[in-house]
Amino acid sequence: MLKNKKIIVTGGAGFLGKHLVKKLVERGISKENIFIPRFHDYDLRKQDDIKRMFSDFKADIVIHLAAKVGGIGFNRENPGELFYDNIMMGVQLMEQARLNNIEKFVAIGTICAYPKFTPVPFKEENLWDGYPEETNAPYGLAKKMLLVQAQAYRQQYGFNSIFLLPVNLYGPGDNFNPESSHVIPALIKKCVDAKDKITVWGSGNASREFIYVEDAAEAIVLATEKYNKPEPINIGAGFEITIRDLVRKIAELTEFKGKIEWDSSKPDGQPRRMLDVSKAKKEFGFNAKTSFDEGLKKTIEWYKNEN
Repeated sequence: MLKNKKIIVTGGAGFLGKHLVKKLVERGISKENIFIPRFHDYDLRKQDDIKRMFSDFKADIVIHLAAKVGGIGFNRENPGELFYDNIMMGVQLMEQARLNNIEKFVAIGTICAYPKFTPVPFKEENLWDGYPEETNAPYGLAKKMLLVQAQAYRQQYGFNSIFLLPVNLYGPGDNFNPESSHVIPALIKKCVDAKDKITVWGSGNASREFIYVEDAAEAIVLATEKYNKPEPINIGAGFEITIRDLVRKIAELTEFKGKIEWDSSKPDGQPRRMLDVSKAKKEFGFNAKTSFDEGLKKTIEWYKNEN
């Protein structure tokens, strides 16, 4: 289905984007038919830049990965920026895609869109059953509005837009900047760089689910090829691990022998996170293939080689 299509991948030069573009090329799409807007050329928060992008590249499909993201600390310090940048990018991009008769718009949401207290595993139908966890609610809600927009546009204009909800990603090429990184790269950096002790935020009791970046990229490509319905779809690996067990595992794999201190004055974030991933399997045959240990080893190896 995708072979002769012209595809815009926003965020295509980023962590997930690079893996996604590689998957598209493996599907037989020529690099000339994949357009990656760069921020210095197209600021996707600005309508005029988006219009110019669609004028410069006549696309059939848009896969919207671009987002401003970060860990708990970054979310606490920049809630307004995270809300504004993400909502402006998404809402204007989808509107201009509609006006340019784009065949399909693939919107990437976030697990942060789920209510703070959601029965585990999270099912797509629970998405509106409460307010998201406070530290990342502005980001989660900005992304969630793309689902509202996608469904409204499908209803009024017959516009084909789908909405995917991935869990936290990890893998080679992740963001290891301590100011803005998520938990896995932050912990890997601490354990590899530290000499005698590391400090970890929270109590360690919260749980998380993670998906290896190559698996997430494959899921998005499969959904782009095969899924054309209004309902949101979870993208995950279908397991959960407590932060305490995650720290132990990363310490073991990096051979960190020092002391682990917990800073309980810092927030845990959402108490538990694990997705029900049965719909992705049913609708477009997706199953995460990379085991967690294998994915962590590859990520640690990449970080050590780069530093």
